[in-house]
Amino acid sequence: MSRGASRWLGWSAALLAMALFASLGRWQLDRMHQKQALLDDAQRVLAQRRAQPLAMAADAARGRNYDWAAGEGVFADAPAVLLDNQQREERPGVRAYRLFKPARGEPLLVELGWLPLPPDRRMPSIPSLSGAHRLEGLLLPPPSAGIASAVPQAQADGTLLVAALDLRALRDTLRAPMLAPRILRPDPALKIGYTRDLDILPNTLPPERHLGYAVQWFALSAAVLATALVLTFRKKKPRR
Repeated sequence: MSRGASRWLGWSAALLAMALFASLGRWQLDRMHQKQALLDDAQRVLAQRRAQPLAMAADAARGRNYDWAAGEGVFADAPAVLLDNQQREERPGVRAYRLFKPARGEPLLVELGWLPLPPDRRMPSIPSLSGAHRLEGLLLPPPSAGIASAVPQAQADGTLLVAALDLRALRDTLRAPMLAPRILRPDPALKIGYTRDLDILPNTLPPERHLGYAVQWFALSAAVLATALVLTFRKKKPRR
């Protein structure tokens, strides 16, 4: 292979690698901006805490937004839902949910909180909640499902274990065809459920981590360019 052909192939490979690394860097920057916008929106809502009706959970147009909501209702006679693979303070656990029927509006899932799992991964029992309840908290989209399978797995006590909170997959199982597209995370001050907070990005990367990864990808792209330039313009040693 001639020197010109070898150089052409080398630069083609370098340009492809640089384009790939740069596109990954731009993707990480986009994720950083998206998550920062979510945090800013949630912080604004939490700072104001202007309670809206729970019926707003069913507004599909606000399915990706955050609202502070309050209302009365009862918990449905339906199985509890446990979302698996939920870390808290580096401990494995699950997040518990129950179906709530507000006095006005469509049924919605209410996050009761986080529970640790023992080494044998025995799932906790979630007692039913009877009587009327007044709930107040943050309406938010369900956690991102990613690529995890969302098929509910019924446990011995009827509790549903899921790897992703896919509300469409839960509608039939919970017999709630009108299940709202958002969930409610009650104010941690309410004496109901388990350990919880109002963090909207649990078990996921914060914006600053995405920025760090973006810098790494851009640095790799620059490193490929520098290497290609060095290999192209280095002086060839004379033959003896």
